[in-house]
Amino acid sequence: MAENNKKAIVIDTSALLTYIEDEDGAQYVEDVLIQSERNEATAYIAFISLTEVMYITLQEKDESTAQSRIELIKSLACNIVESSERLNLAAARLKAENRISLADAYIAALCQERKAILVHKDPEFEQLSSFIQQHKLPYKS
Repeated sequence: MAENNKKAIVIDTSALLTYIEDEDGAQYVEDVLIQSERNEATAYIAFISLTEVMYITLQEKDESTAQSRIELIKSLACNIVESSERLNLAAARLKAENRISLADAYIAALCQERKAILVHKDPEFEQLSSFIQQHKLPYKS
């Protein structure tokens, strides 16, 4: 759980890109970041989200933009959570039991571990709504 019983929030890759690209839902992500900065909540980002932001940006833009985005994410009032044996095993179980990507399995496992609310705009997470609390940003139409 988050430190001192504060609300814990995991920001998914889709929410990070929403914030970076100022898409519909960006204000909600910014509000979460402000809460984290004010120590009113604890925001987490899974290590795998950095990988996803990097490769997506390399595919859509260029190396310089990708590096800038990574530096921006690292400067946010968030805790970047690296992999651990416990997280690896939890992600493996989620991946085995659900039709989700490996990255989403890690992000969901982090939510479970930290008893966090998942902020996302990824329909793949909907199948996990019975055991992961979620705030869905507006999906792209």
